[in-house]
Amino acid sequence: MGTAVFVHAHPDDEAIATAGAMMQGVDLGHRVVVVCATDGAVGEAHESKVPEGSTLGEVRTAEMHAAAEVMGLDRVVFLGYRDSGMNGEPTNDDPECFWQADVEEAAARLAAILREESAGLVTIYDEIGGYHHPDHIQVHRVGRRAAELADTPIVFESTMNREQMASFADDPAFADLDMSEEERASAREEFREQDFGTPAAKITHAVDVAPWIARKRAAMAAHHSQIDEETFFLMLPDKAFVAAFGTEWFVRHGASRTGEPYETDIYADL
Repeated sequence: MGTAVFVHAHPDDEAIATAGAMMQGVDLGHRVVVVCATDGAVGEAHESKVPEGSTLGEVRTAEMHAAAEVMGLDRVVFLGYRDSGMNGEPTNDDPECFWQADVEEAAARLAAILREESAGLVTIYDEIGGYHHPDHIQVHRVGRRAAELADTPIVFESTMNREQMASFADDPAFADLDMSEEERASAREEFREQDFGTPAAKITHAVDVAPWIARKRAAMAAHHSQIDEETFFLMLPDKAFVAAFGTEWFVRHGASRTGEPYETDIYADL
């Protein structure tokens, strides 16, 4: 058995993108660790979600630990950088935010964790961070360099299937959602316009996480300040939720081939 380290930008990213693969690793007997670059303090949340005397960062840190418990993870580590906020926001210029961090310094910080864990596998993001978020792009840059520094042999990029994401704009499930026509149209347009993830032909692994889908949904719901019962993700009917989140997509560095038929086990060589 080995150790797999999953690197994410903010609390809730891990539940959305890689919860199923992480739980698969746990069930296979591997040690599974999640590293979060920031505490997500710049995320949006209604004031009712943040108790008096607490900060959003503290709330999201607690949510991260709660989600990790749902998934059965072995360790949660925070790198300690500030949340940079969405692309183009003034918070991107904060000298203490992750986006502004020196890549070598941040990579050395992450590499120390990889060495401490004797990690045989590390998962980061694709080069556009899935959807062009500054902190996600920085996870890609820092993660690649950290893997080099720590000599971590297996490196995966967590991504989305670009063609699949675009197809969701025409999914009939939109018609069943409890939202206004304006909100529904906006959601459809977002799927159509965004270049999410990686083209299907460049993906190497498609992991079927249906066996863990109920716990994945529970892990996402543990991030209540960001994903509550009125959030689009959790409003999806079960069938649509499986269609959207039942496969987790990865690109393995150095793979000899890409595209279909995809490999299905990221732990095969761990």
